[in-house]
Amino acid sequence: MQKSVLRADADRIIKESIEKVLPDYAVKQVLGDREFGTGRVLLIAVGKAAWQMAHAASEILGDKIAEGLVVTKYDHVKGDIPSVQMIEAGHPVFDENSVRGAQTALDMVRDLSPEDTVLFLLSGGGSALFEMPLIPQEELADITGRLLRSGADIVEINTIRKRLSAVKGGKFALSCAPAKICNIILSDIVGDPLDMIASGPTCLDQSTSAQALAIIEKYEIPVSERARRCLEQETPRELPNVETYVNGSVRYLCQAAAESSRQLGYEPVILTTSLGCIAREAGSFLAAIARENQDTDRSLAFIAGGETVVQVTGKGKGGRNQELALAAAAGIAGLQDTAVFSIGSDGTDGPTDAAGGYVDGETAEMLKKQGVQIQEVLKQNDAYPALQACDGLIITGATGTNVNDVAVLLIKR
Repeated sequence: MQKSVLRADADRIIKESIEKVLPDYAVKQVLGDREFGTGRVLLIAVGKAAWQMAHAASEILGDKIAEGLVVTKYDHVKGDIPSVQMIEAGHPVFDENSVRGAQTALDMVRDLSPEDTVLFLLSGGGSALFEMPLIPQEELADITGRLLRSGADIVEINTIRKRLSAVKGGKFALSCAPAKICNIILSDIVGDPLDMIASGPTCLDQSTSAQALAIIEKYEIPVSERARRCLEQETPRELPNVETYVNGSVRYLCQAAAESSRQLGYEPVILTTSLGCIAREAGSFLAAIARENQDTDRSLAFIAGGETVVQVTGKGKGGRNQELALAAAAGIAGLQDTAVFSIGSDGTDGPTDAAGGYVDGETAEMLKKQGVQIQEVLKQNDAYPALQACDGLIITGATGTNVNDVAVLLIKR
């Protein structure tokens, strides 16, 4: 079996899976026949998929939208939308434009009436892109960076972010009162906890201050007295006039990958939609499944969705999906007709231009001939150049959606 056949199958599964979780469907499903009454409709879209969601809403509502705002990641705006202002901001760590986006949104929702509606379109990445710090920006950036490097998962990170921000943990919803809020959400967190997606600007917070303080202690994150006082404060316990629709998540992504695999002749097996371990451990696990199934006479596709984490031990270039794939390469070395790929559905993996990585049974030997030691690369968190050296990078560009990651093991027969 030529590598190109497996890679072609992988590329097709990636393309078709992402197409089936684009946000247009999620938005149109909610807004298709919705009536908004006599009040004003304000559109605020936040997250990596914000432009795509706002564009779909604009196509449906047209001039019913009195005013709008998109706050998204750099290079994610794909054109103008009538009556909608565009702000691109920092991710995974917020920047000055993140604060400008939040301030613009707060200015928009000031003095609304009970007849008005805020259409809030939320997708992953909003925690960094939409920020109004309650502590100095430098300290918040430092705390966020330390948590990201520590191996803390997204729920733990957002538990902290909500208490250090004036727009997270339901606080932005209070700023919109007494207007109604219609949330349409693409979930990028395993299990779809509404209060954790983009740190829940318009959703009730289920975490507590005690949990926030415990996370700081767990990862030994130094904080100022001002920050500690914020962490000790509970978030709003009631949010009137809020309705929420979750119309996209990693479950949809895995189901789409399974259907695409089936059409290519594989028997799909969805292992989990709640993968949340260390990235390189997930890669090793998929490799173990590959070795266990080498005697099969059927083509198989094992699918795992979720969001792994990276423990930063080096200063290299890469991301969690690239590390997962490279770790799998060591475990499937020498296996025939076997490949593993892992991607972020938003098209970006860590601070790189790659969505993820692809490896097969020949990858480890190919790298060895170039003097590349996989374990050393992983220790240095330097998966990007290693995958680049063996044509293993997956480049999709910004996809317009963000519903976690999917990793797939292919065994072709």
